[in-house]
Amino acid sequence: MRQLLDEHADAFLRQVYTDREVRFCHAKKQTTEQFTAIWAAKEAVFRALGTTWKRGMSWTDIEIVCEVGAAPHAMVSGATRELQEARGVNHVLLTMAFCRTFATATAIASHTDTPPVKEDTTLDD
Repeated sequence: MRQLLDEHADAFLRQVYTDREVRFCHAKKQTTEQFTAIWAAKEAVFRALGTTWKRGMSWTDIEIVCEVGAAPHAMVSGATRELQEARGVNHVLLTMAFCRTFATATAIASHTDTPPVKEDTTLDD
């Protein structure tokens, strides 16, 4: 990933990552590792939808959103969203992890009638 970033810089970033993803990664200490984890997550979402990247689809059709205190999630648009709807998928569960040398991500595509319940971490007395 470092080599791609070094050799193709902005052109590569514009082709693969959304502006929000680029801002997120550049704000982190481990920039290269963050870009790699998001790449893995996008690939995992494609696989969960039963495809790989192909003509007509854009890497930026999948935006990986990482917010403090929340699990990462995928927002899907464009031709990839059309595929997602055609497959009856309305929710993608996503997990990501990385270290200095590896990144991994898992995505599970599902159809749910109700939105997933967020875990409540408060304790009731």
